[in-house]
Amino acid sequence: MSLCLASSGVVKALALVGFTLAWTHSVEKTAWQEDWRVTPEGLELLQARVKGSGAGMEPPPEARLVDGWFQWQPQRGPLSRIVLANSGVAGEWRVCAEGQCRTVSEIFGHDIGAATITMSACNE
Repeated sequence: MSLCLASSGVVKALALVGFTLAWTHSVEKTAWQEDWRVTPEGLELLQARVKGSGAGMEPPPEARLVDGWFQWQPQRGPLSRIVLANSGVAGEWRVCAEGQCRTVSEIFGHDIGAATITMSACNE
């Protein structure tokens, strides 16, 4: 399986099955991470973590504080796609795998500015 990222007519395929999507909340300036798996059914959210709480980012009641992060396992089915938007205020989305993180601009090879990014399982 591979992860496809599309923006402004350009598609990049990353050969990976699991990844962490990381970003900084634009208002609270707090780190947020989600662990995902690429499956034939789509993108499956395995775990979410937030380094604090605040406006629009309250952890659910089942979240547990582990090493300074509120973390929980969302209960939802796989998604066919995820659409990301850059606010330009909080920094870029980062895709992390095998201990390394890259911004979406690094993945696309140029500054994507405020363009939206669509993530999905690649149709191989």
